[in-house]
Amino acid sequence: SLAVLQALEDGLKKADADPSVKAVMICGENGKFSAGADIRGFSSPKTHGVALGPIVSLIESSEKPVVAAIEGIALGGGLEVALGCHYRIAHAEARMGLPEVTIGLLPGAEGTQRLPRLIGIPAALDMITTGKHIPATEALKLGLVDEIVEENTIEAAIRLANKV
Repeated sequence: SLAVLQALEDGLKKADADPSVKAVMICGENGKFSAGADIRGFSSPKTHGVALGPIVSLIESSEKPVVAAIEGIALGGGLEVALGCHYRIAHAEARMGLPEVTIGLLPGAEGTQRLPRLIGIPAALDMITTGKHIPATEALKLGLVDEIVEENTIEAAIRLANKV
C-alpha cells in the first residue's frame, strides 16, 4: 500500500540521517514479510507519491547495512524489497517468488535485474518466467538468502545487523 511504501521511505531516510543508527532491519508483521502489491490498486487512477522501485533503490544505496528478516512469504514486490537489502535471513518455513507473471505482469521494481545478479541467470529466469515459489532451503542453495533460522527471524536479523 502507499502507506507502507511511505513508511519504508521515511524510515530509511530517518535511519540514514541518524548517526546513532548503525544498521537497519526490515521485517513484516503477523508472520509474513510481504505478499507484494495489492493488484486491485493497479486499475485505480495513478496518484503522486512514492513508488516501489525508488524505495528498493533507496534500500540498496543505503550506506548502512540493511537486513531483511523474511518470515512466511516474500512475494512479488515483497521479494523485490528483500532483493534491495544487503543481507537476507529467512525462517526455515519462508517461501519466496515473483508470482505476478502468472497473471501477465512483470516484476516492476527491478527484481528482474537484481535476482539474476544474485542467483545467476538460469535460476532467476526460472523464477521470473514461472512465478513459482521457492522454499527457504532452495533460496539458501541459490544464494538468495544468507542464512536460514528455525528461531525468531527478527532476533537473528538484529544479531546479523549488529555483527556487520
